[in-house]
Amino acid sequence: MQVHRHWQGLPDTAHGASVAMGNFDGIHLGHQAVIARAREHGPLGVVTFEPHPREFFRPDAPPFRLMNAEARANRLAKLGVEHLYELPFDNAISGLTPEAFVEQVLVGGLGVAHVVVGGDFCFGSGRKGTVETLKTLSMQHGFGVTVAEMVRHGADEISSTAIRQALTEGRPRDAAEMLGHWHRIDGEVIHGEKRGRELGFPTANMSVSGLHLPKLGVYATRVDVLTGPQAGSYMGASSLGVRPMFGENAPNLETFLLDFKGDLYGQHLSVALVDYLRPEMKFDGLPALLVQMAADVEQARAILSAL
Repeated sequence: MQVHRHWQGLPDTAHGASVAMGNFDGIHLGHQAVIARAREHGPLGVVTFEPHPREFFRPDAPPFRLMNAEARANRLAKLGVEHLYELPFDNAISGLTPEAFVEQVLVGGLGVAHVVVGGDFCFGSGRKGTVETLKTLSMQHGFGVTVAEMVRHGADEISSTAIRQALTEGRPRDAAEMLGHWHRIDGEVIHGEKRGRELGFPTANMSVSGLHLPKLGVYATRVDVLTGPQAGSYMGASSLGVRPMFGENAPNLETFLLDFKGDLYGQHLSVALVDYLRPEMKFDGLPALLVQMAADVEQARAILSAL
């Protein structure tokens, strides 16, 4: 997959794609339906924005994203997207009228052949552009438009909001049903305080900054090591939280990879939350903590081995 981070100066090979357009936070089944419709009309592309427009307009709001840009790109590559147009959402692009956005970005910059959006898609300054606006402008500029139908989960429409709620309540399997894949946290392994190594459970530490936090606690996880000599898939037990045994700390994700030996610092991991095992706890000393950690690992192993 080729990633393009601007609409200007693109190579000719990046023009003429059939694109799905939206924020695609989570890339749930509804998003996948939009992308599938785009696949019908030519080389497959996705137009999205970074940062998320909601982050741009409300930088002090609580984190809400299900995916960072890396996780989104990894998932789109798995779906067979050929071109990811990750456009910078800034004052310049946010100030474009719907007409200017179509003329300058979609036509002049990307040279799109077809655009697929969801029925609630809005674009342009003040979100004044609707799907009807897009259809009208497409006829003027000579590209096609398809409006994909909403996808339902039971009686309800699938939405990022419903997925966030499931994760907040510690229901990763329910979230996965709406996503069509496990909810994953992707990123680089960073240096922590190395307590896990000292306790006999070395962990890979990852930042969760800017992401909606699932319920804090311990999870059975599937771990893909994406880079480095030990790239591959592993079972894991992960602690998402603030580590109450060791004072006040910023939330992070610490993952113990089962049956793994090696150094993962600087490598990139994708950690899938499979089952919620228990909440964070403050134990009466390290021996009690170690007993519980061993039990967590065995419970995770049993769950993951049955998948």
